[in-house]
Amino acid sequence: MHKETRWSLDAPANLARNGGMVMVERKGIRWRAVVCGLVAMLSGTAAQAGILGGINHTHWAINRFSVDGRSGLDSLGPWQGGGGGHYSVPGRWQPGMTVRVEWETAIAYSDHIPSFADWPRYLEWVESVDAQKRRLSRDVPVPDYAGQPTCGLTIHFLPCDEIQVTTSCHPYGSADYPIKTPLELPKPPSCPVAEATSGQGDSL
Repeated sequence: MHKETRWSLDAPANLARNGGMVMVERKGIRWRAVVCGLVAMLSGTAAQAGILGGINHTHWAINRFSVDGRSGLDSLGPWQGGGGGHYSVPGRWQPGMTVRVEWETAIAYSDHIPSFADWPRYLEWVESVDAQKRRLSRDVPVPDYAGQPTCGLTIHFLPCDEIQVTTSCHPYGSADYPIKTPLELPKPPSCPVAEATSGQGDSL
């Protein structure tokens, strides 16, 4: 069973301060990870290694997520941050640059879980929970980061299957962080027709 872990939301800033050696708090335990000592080369421009993280602004659980096939490793509960996968941002930003985000949503909490003693009813409950899982994918524009340091990629999961991304090294919630969306967004009464593609994300 996958053991859920979470990094503090200032992990990208830690990465920048330690020059690729990231020190992160995980439930009171400090751990160290070396992030790509050798940089990859893309069209003669060095890729900039960093952390792939996610911030969930919704009441849904994010069971798993990936960017361009690279796993974010963690699941994200409602209104929580996490992640820990590695992601190398191209050294040079280009107009029209996008990333492919794939993720699976599910209900975060379930009331009235049937007892195993009532096996048929329990199986019915499991089927109901599974039926509410959704696999989604979306191509998301990457904001211009020319002339700026980058610290991997942080994915913001918003209501109605909207996605925002940033390469910022500033911690979420700081004055310099580019995405100002509050962490806890309410459940919307309805959503417009989603552009995200359902039923994709086989690489998750």
